[in-house]
Amino acid sequence: MNNIYTVSDLTKYIKSIFDRDQKLLSIFVKGELSNFKSHYSGHCYFTLKDAGSQIKGVMFKSRAQFLKFVPRDGMKVIACGQITVFERDGQYQLYADQLIPDGVGELSIAFNQLKEKFMAEGLFDDSRKKKLPFLPSSVGIITSPTGAALRDIITVAKRRHPGIPLILYPVQVQGIEAPGQIVQAIREFNKLKNVDIIIAGRGGGSIEDLWAFNDEQVVRAIAASHIPIVSAVGHQTDYTLADFVADCRAATPSQAAEIVVPDVYELKRYITTLKSMLETNMRSYIRQRRQIVNQLRSSKVFAQPEKLFAARRQLLDSYIERLGQSVRKVIADKRQTVTINAEKLSVLNPLAVLGRGYSVVRTQDGQVITNASQVQPEQKLDIILHQGQLSVAVSKTKEDLHG
Repeated sequence: MNNIYTVSDLTKYIKSIFDRDQKLLSIFVKGELSNFKSHYSGHCYFTLKDAGSQIKGVMFKSRAQFLKFVPRDGMKVIACGQITVFERDGQYQLYADQLIPDGVGELSIAFNQLKEKFMAEGLFDDSRKKKLPFLPSSVGIITSPTGAALRDIITVAKRRHPGIPLILYPVQVQGIEAPGQIVQAIREFNKLKNVDIIIAGRGGGSIEDLWAFNDEQVVRAIAASHIPIVSAVGHQTDYTLADFVADCRAATPSQAAEIVVPDVYELKRYITTLKSMLETNMRSYIRQRRQIVNQLRSSKVFAQPEKLFAARRQLLDSYIERLGQSVRKVIADKRQTVTINAEKLSVLNPLAVLGRGYSVVRTQDGQVITNASQVQPEQKLDIILHQGQLSVAVSKTKEDLHG
C-alpha cells in the first residue's frame, strides 16, 4: 500500500516528467486553430488540431500583445512554446510563446487583415482624398534625418523650386518607436499649420523595415490629417497601407518631391505661354470689336439717322390720324344713341302729359289718388299742374261705378 498517491501528487509527478523533457520545453507544433478566444485579460485560449488529434493551448498577454495578426479559427499555424501539465484539470496543454502562420508570413496576414478593415471603414475611398496644392508656400517632411530619403527630397525640391521652404520633422522610420513618432509628427504639423502639404516616407527595405507605415495608428493619423499627405515609401512595386490612405502615393521620395514641388522653370514657361495667349486673345477681341464698331458707324442709323426718324414720324402721324377718326366715330355713335334715348324719355315724361291739361292728385303724405274711394270729404289734397300746385279740400266724393 506504500505506492498509493493522491490525485494531486500524481499530477505533480507527471508534470515533473513533462518539465524535465528537453523536447517539450521548447517545441514547435503545427496544426489548425479552433475555438480561439481572446479573453478580456489579454490572454488567448485555443485548440490546436489536425486530422487525428488535438491539444489545448494558451498564450498569455505578455506574449499575445506582440502578435502582428489576428488569429482566427481555421487558420494553419505553427505554435512555439512549452508542453506541460495544467495541474487543476490534470491535462497537458501547450503554453505558446509565439504563433506563426503556416505557409504565409505573419506580417503578410496582418497586412491583409488591416487592409480589409480599413477598406470596410472607407479610409481608402477616393472621395475623402484631398487635392494637392498647385504651388505650396512650404512643405513638411516626415522622415529620418540621416536617411537617403531626406537627401533625395531636398535635392529634387531645391532643383525644381529653391524658393519653397522645406520643414523637417525628424522621426525614426523603423522599430518600435517609429509609429508613435510618425503619428506625433503628423499631429504637430496639423496643430502648427505651418505647411501646405506633407511628405511622409523613407527609403526602401523589407516588409519588416517598412512596417511602421502599415501601423494602424499611422494609417489613422494620415486619414485624420487636414493637411494633404503624400506617401513616399521607397518601393516601386509593393504598397504600404500608408500608400492607400494618403492623398497621393509616390513610388519613391524623389518622385514625391517632383509631385509636391513644381518646377520653377516650367512655371516660367507656363506663365510666358499664358501671357502670349492673353495678348493674342486681347488683340483678336479688340480687332473684332473694332470691326463691329465700323459696321455700326456705316449703318443708316448712324450715317443718316434723320431718315430713320422721318419714317417713324410719318408712321406716328398715320397712327394719330387713325386714332382720331376712330374716336370721332365713337363719339358720333354715342351722341346719336343719347338723342334717341332723350326722345324716348321725352315721350314718357309725365310733365309732358301735364302740359296737355292733365294734373296729378296726391294726398298730403304723397299718395297718388286714382279713385274717389281713396279720399274722404273735408280731406285736404294737393293738385300738381303743368305749372304750379294747388292745395284743396274735398267737399264731397262721387264714385263712377261704370268706370
